[in-house]
Amino acid sequence: MTDPIADYLTRLRNAIRAKHRVLDVPASNLKKEITKILLEKGYILNYKFIEDGPQGSIKIALKYDPVNKVNAIRNLVRISTPGLRKYTGYKDMPRVLNGLGIAIVSTSKGVVTDKEARDMKVGGEILCYVY
Repeated sequence: MTDPIADYLTRLRNAIRAKHRVLDVPASNLKKEITKILLEKGYILNYKFIEDGPQGSIKIALKYDPVNKVNAIRNLVRISTPGLRKYTGYKDMPRVLNGLGIAIVSTSKGVVTDKEARDMKVGGEILCYVY
């Protein structure tokens, strides 16, 4: 697999479209950080790290609206790919849906959202947009 982040986002997108409640994905440190951000911003209900074997896995509980059965995540877009990396400074940090969505950015201070990167005045690689 050449792009594990794209695989993670695709598994998440497919589980949402299939209306699954729980999703299992292979774990990595970057995926764990992205999952923590999704929980902090209210896009997922909960997560759990399962240590089995050398890699482990992440069990993610997806969040749905109880009335309309609509997921909290409308779309996931991979921005920086292994073939074309997208970097930005903190002054040029993108705003997703005019601030309604988030951009997940890998910086020297760790994996953070676009707003946190602007506040810390650090740039980095834009991994994905979530809205």
